[in-house]
Amino acid sequence: MVEGTNAQVTITATRGRPDDATVSQVRALAARAHDVDGVAPLSEQPLLRLADPAAPVVHLTARTPGGDLVGYAQVDTEAASAELVVDPPHRRRGTGRTLLDAARTHGAAGTTLKVWAHGDLPPARAFAAATGLAVVRELRKLRLDLATRPDTARRALPPGTTLRTFVPGQDEEAWRRVNARAFAHHPEQGRLTVADVRAREREPWFDPAGFLLAERDGVLVGSVWTKVHPAGTEADAPVGEIYVVGVDPDAQGTGLGAALTSAGLDHLASRGLATVVLYVDADNTAAVRTYDRQGFVRAATDVMLASDTEGSPAGATMGS
Repeated sequence: MVEGTNAQVTITATRGRPDDATVSQVRALAARAHDVDGVAPLSEQPLLRLADPAAPVVHLTARTPGGDLVGYAQVDTEAASAELVVDPPHRRRGTGRTLLDAARTHGAAGTTLKVWAHGDLPPARAFAAATGLAVVRELRKLRLDLATRPDTARRALPPGTTLRTFVPGQDEEAWRRVNARAFAHHPEQGRLTVADVRAREREPWFDPAGFLLAERDGVLVGSVWTKVHPAGTEADAPVGEIYVVGVDPDAQGTGLGAALTSAGLDHLASRGLATVVLYVDADNTAAVRTYDRQGFVRAATDVMLASDTEGSPAGATMGS
């Protein structure tokens, strides 16, 4: 469905999976922007949802009269959030504003659309100022040189708690249930579905050996999910990530979160990695303190922009 035009582009909205050509064009567009900006313009979830026909999203494409894709936005219609990217050679021509105007019509009723700006780059700040957007949430990317990790940061599991590896085809629903409880107020992580988990299981990076489940009396109470980025994505050498740490509310306050983080770092160190990253909401003070003790330092910041001034919801570590 055609959503709108300006002198340069036509915006078309699609629900369901875009055609294969469009999916390839969006990925190529995101890669070009990454090369120019030094930061990925789209996070993992929208890239995965390009191939998911059931995802609750609207795909907005901006094309020139010749049919070239020069802009893309994905709107999460349930969360009323969006991510967008404009091809670097076609910026400052009104394409971003036209995409934003179209995206605003697809949010949940009665909500204000929020837009991610990855890397918090000056051009994104200028775009925000020009379109009346302000920062309402800050997601920090932290980095740890494992060689500098303090020995005192290692934490043992609480008494009666054991660790085992995730079993694909068996543990998805139990993990989803605990994750939803752990992130009940988190706008993205708490909404992950079994289908979202299985989509990640199909990714080249997925390794169940790095997906550790904590159990007490045979009941799942928490987990740490790690990831390894191949050389060339985060750095010249492979980089580990503490992808998700989640603790069931009934097990919080026992030190399990710190112990799971420690176990995840031990696993990544056993893989011979030198560097680990993670993402955490700036207002999640308990998690930030845990990562400070492990030796993490801030490496970058993503911001969520909106035209209102509501505060950030409480959150926890999540892959962006």
